[in-house]
Amino acid sequence: MSAIDPGVEDTVKERSTGRGSESKHGDGRTHDIEADAYDRDDEREEEKEEEEEYKESSRWWFASTACPLLAGTFGPIANGFSICALVNEWRVYIPPEGTEEHGIKIMDPPWLLAVNAISLACALVGNGSLLLNMSRRLKFTIAQPITIVGFLLAGILLIVDMAVITSSPTYFLTGKNAPDAHHALTSAYYYAIFAAVFYIIIGSLMGLTVYGALKGYYERDFRLTPSQRTLMLQTMSFMAYLLLGALVFSKVEGWNYLDAVYWADVTLLTVGLGDYSPSTNVGRGLLFPFALGGILIVGLVIGSIRSLVLERGKEKLSARITEKHRSKAVHNVDERKQTVRISWFAAADFSTEPALSPAQRREEEFNVMRKVQATAENERRWAALGTSSLFALILWFVGAAIFMVCEKNQEWTYFQSLYFAYVCLLTIGYGDYEPMSNSGRAFFVVWSILAVPSLTILISDMGDTVVKWVSDLTVLVGSITVLPGEQGFRAGTKSVLQNMLANIKESLQNFTPPGLLGDRPGGHGIKHEKRIDSSEHERHMMDRVADRLTSHVEKEELQEAKQAERQGDDLEADIHFYHYVLARECRNVQKDLSATPPKQYTWQDWEYFLKLMGNEDDPKDYPGQKQPDILVPEALRMAPSSGSAGSDQTMTDGAVDRETEMKEWKQAHEKHKKFRPHPDRKNKRQLTTMDVLDWSWLSDKSPLMGSRSEPEWILERLSAALERELNRQRKGFKRQPPISMSEVRRRKASADRKDQEDPIANKEAHELDKAAKSKP
Repeated sequence: MSAIDPGVEDTVKERSTGRGSESKHGDGRTHDIEADAYDRDDEREEEKEEEEEYKESSRWWFASTACPLLAGTFGPIANGFSICALVNEWRVYIPPEGTEEHGIKIMDPPWLLAVNAISLACALVGNGSLLLNMSRRLKFTIAQPITIVGFLLAGILLIVDMAVITSSPTYFLTGKNAPDAHHALTSAYYYAIFAAVFYIIIGSLMGLTVYGALKGYYERDFRLTPSQRTLMLQTMSFMAYLLLGALVFSKVEGWNYLDAVYWADVTLLTVGLGDYSPSTNVGRGLLFPFALGGILIVGLVIGSIRSLVLERGKEKLSARITEKHRSKAVHNVDERKQTVRISWFAAADFSTEPALSPAQRREEEFNVMRKVQATAENERRWAALGTSSLFALILWFVGAAIFMVCEKNQEWTYFQSLYFAYVCLLTIGYGDYEPMSNSGRAFFVVWSILAVPSLTILISDMGDTVVKWVSDLTVLVGSITVLPGEQGFRAGTKSVLQNMLANIKESLQNFTPPGLLGDRPGGHGIKHEKRIDSSEHERHMMDRVADRLTSHVEKEELQEAKQAERQGDDLEADIHFYHYVLARECRNVQKDLSATPPKQYTWQDWEYFLKLMGNEDDPKDYPGQKQPDILVPEALRMAPSSGSAGSDQTMTDGAVDRETEMKEWKQAHEKHKKFRPHPDRKNKRQLTTMDVLDWSWLSDKSPLMGSRSEPEWILERLSAALERELNRQRKGFKRQPPISMSEVRRRKASADRKDQEDPIANKEAHELDKAAKSKP
């Protein structure tokens, strides 16, 4: 099945270059046939590559996009921790009956400062190389080795520093001079630990990115969106703002610099524990702009994280889950039960009756695909909520355990640590508990920075699930209690109860447990819909299309169309009508492009739009055209109506039964002496009639499975169809459009006959319509 995207003809450029071999028509026009053939092939290849890239990027999204984004975001944070490790001493002497936070500083050896400085320089070079690569000022093959080596070397140097300083008796941290006795490590040492961990993780992530690029899973280029670049810039701004603000307040208030960093973090994240606060008038005056600016930056960071993780991540995760359920549905069609299994707890009605026409089968697949999308979206919401909840719980419980270890001098119990972590995680900040140890304050800074995005994502995920339930329940309770609707209390309560019972009944019918429980005597609880005859189905389809077309014409236009038909000009009238309908529908669909959530069209909408796009003839009949001739994928094409010129072609729709299809399919595979499974068939089960089915809406090439939204897909092809038709008209080619005024006249005549058969009902409807229009 092909799905070719329309291109845009660059007539001026092509005519100016004059490339390719030209052929001349009988009227003297020239046409570059070879160039057009190459262009069509290029467009098909570009479309195929784009779809493949979308699927591959969904599979490798973490390596191609998430890893560089995490590296660019947390790289500056790790650089900030390295600065904190460099500017302060790593050891203090604890006087008798003293504490480590008030210990006497011990000067670090010169080699320690030198190694720390080299580590920071390596990290800055690696971070700068990454940013230059992201801004496309440095090649991928040059930048990434520098980035990976820089970050890994920075982390290794810090690890060597920490290992030497804590294992050598020369520096009074082992043996009889253990830290618990007379010496302790400062917050700078612990910042070095966090920086080293971040550097190693970032280097490893970028290594994964390079591996995927070398394997050809994605291009060796970062396609970061403006919002992703903005997040990295905002993170760098936040870290620089925090460190510079801490420097200013450490000078004004006479605080130790790392204590000022801890205070700035508590202030900007609005935790407010109260253990540090400005005491001078200058410090209190500077707090006004400092706190305001910092909170604004934090708000911008939170907004960027939400838009990135919840929108971009949502798109990729949804694509993966939808593809998983689509594949499961394709390979789990039960012809005995006439169902298709979508997931463990979801199945759908799916008829495989041989009497169904291709149009009816496409409608069956469309309905199943909508069920697949709904199931995938529901699973995505709960999976996202589970993931964010798990990360938040890890921050809470694991963080509490670390705080308990760090604050052993205060003899915190695990419950007290849980209480402290919970209060700080929600930025309540009572101040009854506060970290006093050097390790506790350093860890609090790192922990709180991680807590901000995790809570942001958690709250947003709850908004799609739990909060939505609470909101809907609140509206429901209000509608039957204090805020009844226009229908009144009793009618509202009755309606609510009826809807609840209907939903419960539908859920029980659709629930089909897996395994033995699902194979009960009844087969399943899904209620099958009654299928109509294929010819009647086609008639209803054409009636729906005619109804949509009727909205585009007035009574006077119908009279003019009748007159044109008598004069033999009906083709010209149909062409102008087709162009007019295409233009209006392009405008209507364009309004849906910015809909939130994205617009999902009904089956009736899709069959109407596919009808408008038309089934193209042989492209050789229309030389001089660069627009792709196939706008509608073959498996989705509708039958040309009886009033169109396509009626003399082989019908691709209608009452073609399954037996005829199987006969043709067997003839095509006679030389193989046995059936070959359908390409989508993965397992080795016994082949059934489903193996002869070329999937349409359940195919991986379906418009519902692409990277574009439904309005984008439809608008692109409608606009291309309009451009194609206008180009043909300009060059003098005429063809019968896929729609005609005769369809509208037929529908109008049918409606008039119904009005004559039931004039009383028609009169009442007319009066109601007139009364509605007369209301202000």
